[in-house]
Order: sequence, then structure tokens, then C-alpha cells
Amino acid sequence: MSTVMLAAGLGLALFAGGAAAETKPAKELFGAAKLPSQSAAAPIGSYAKGCMAGAIALPTDGPTWQAMRLSRNRRWGNPELIALLERFSLDAAALGWGSGILVGDISQPRGGPMLFGHASHQIGLDADVWFTPKPATPLSPQQREDMPFTSMLDKSKFLTVDSRRWTDTHARVVMQAASYPQVERVFVNPAIKKKLCETWRGDRTNLGKVRPIYGHDEHFHIRIGCPAGASNCKPQARVGEGDGCDKSLAWWFTEEPWAKPKKDPNAKPVKPRQVMLSDLPKACAAVLAAPAAAGSEATMAYSEPAAVAAPVQNIEAIIQQAPKPLPELGPTPLPRPFD
Repeated sequence: MSTVMLAAGLGLALFAGGAAAETKPAKELFGAAKLPSQSAAAPIGSYAKGCMAGAIALPTDGPTWQAMRLSRNRRWGNPELIALLERFSLDAAALGWGSGILVGDISQPRGGPMLFGHASHQIGLDADVWFTPKPATPLSPQQREDMPFTSMLDKSKFLTVDSRRWTDTHARVVMQAASYPQVERVFVNPAIKKKLCETWRGDRTNLGKVRPIYGHDEHFHIRIGCPAGASNCKPQARVGEGDGCDKSLAWWFTEEPWAKPKKDPNAKPVKPRQVMLSDLPKACAAVLAAPAAAGSEATMAYSEPAAVAAPVQNIEAIIQQAPKPLPELGPTPLPRPFD
């Protein structure tokens, strides 16, 4: 998107939708967008504070992937991320990961804050991949809504991987995701990171990209860096040297990250402030105001058809369903000194 187009779009946004933008939280504005903007692809802002122009959708079905939870309408991303997911799906299948991958949330059609579930995923450079392989028989749209997640943890123990579920193939798939040059981080549960530190016997060059974080025991989160030439994209600090199997990991196995925040009994209750459009980069108003891309133009088709096509007759009906809320994600994260 050119500077001229962004400026023109910004003026239109302020003129036509300024009043609504000032009264509605940004998550409602971006959550209401059903299609991406008709513009060149551009991530704008940072992973947890931004938006996305010119997104494309991961097709709901491919030869080695399926998109999950279609009702959320969160299979949109930067073309570089969508291409990476398609390549990764092939590599995962070649490693013995079923018939490919199940892809969870990527981003909304125009990125931005979501109504529920994520703080990041705002600029189209993040994607969740389930710790469940794609089955040989394609899942129906309804199965993709109802299929439960499978945790890799033994919930009877503190931060312990369940050896009945975790396999060497799980480890190879996570490390494959971390191997691509454009991938900067792969987020997993601290217990999974510890398991990799203890058992991975292959090349450990990319193990440092695998980062421990709250949750992420049922899926792993792939994050790519800002694409070349994306001048409005704010990069995250580079991962430090080493494999990450050090004090930064040991911190997760102390009480500090899991302790409930201390409350001042004399403090007055403070209502959380909603993120408004004005809190995001100015270009995000232009993204919201831009004309929508046609559905056929917004989807990147894979090069070869799947051998067995999944049922598609109910996909549009599923997309129109009200999205199901996610469970609570756990305690409020404390500041981390290591990442």
C-alpha cells in the first residue's frame, strides 16, 4: 500500500467512520471486517498492536492441511506466512505427521485486535498449528468446529509432558517449524521446551527459536519476521544466542511466573481500558476504510488439488456461525527478564 493510498484511506476513515471509531473498541471494528482490504500486502505495527493490509486466506482444504474453527474467520495472513504454512504442511507430512497439519488461528481479515483469544496475531505473521496431525480422512466443517484439543501435558503433575502422547515425531515437527529462515520464534509450553532440551539429539542450531510461554500445550505458535520491504512493520527483538536451555527456561519452573498478582486492598477498582483505533498505528484507520477484496481474489489456491477433497458444502454456513469463546488462558503473565 503506497503512502498516497494510506493517506487517502486515512482521510476517508476519519471522515466516514470517525465517530464510530471513537466509541467502539478496536476489537469490535476489526472483528466486524469479513474480508481483507483491496491493497498490497503490508503488516502494519507490531505483533500485538497493529493491523494488516492486503491479506490472503489459507484455503480451507489443501493436500496436506486443513483449516480449523472456520467460524472464527481467522485464516487470513500475509502471503509469506501462508506460503510458509503450505510448505511446512508438506514437510510435516514427510516426517510422518499424519497426512499433514491442522491450522488454527492465523489472523482476522484485516488483522487488528481480536474479540477473544489472543493478544498477538494482529499483523498476519503469526499462526497456530495443532499438536494433532491431519487425519487420513478429511474432517468435515462441523468436525473442525467440534473436535477437541489434545494437551501434551500430564495434568496430574506440574509442567510435565505426557509421555503417552508426546512422541519423537512431535519433536521433529516442532524443530522443522523452527528451521525455516523466516521463522523467528516457535512458542510452546515450558514443559515442551524442557522436553526438547533434554531429548533433542539433532542439530540444536534452531532450538533457541523455540520459546516457552503460557498455554501452548495443545498447539504451537509459529511467528515469522517482518517481510523484506515492510517499512511499517515493527520487528521483535532477535532471539539471543544459545539453545534457550538455560536460566530463562529455569525461571518457568519457579513460583514467580504462576503466582497471582498481589492486590492492594486499599486500591480503588479500575475498569480495564479498551484499546481504541486511535491507539493503533494511524495507517490502520485506512486499512479499515479500504474497499474489500473479492473473495476469489483473496484466497491463494494451492498448486495441486488434494487427492481426496473434504466436504465443502457446509463451509460457508460454518463461517457464519457465532464463534465459540476460548477458555481462560490462565494467570496474567508477569514481566519476563529473559525474552
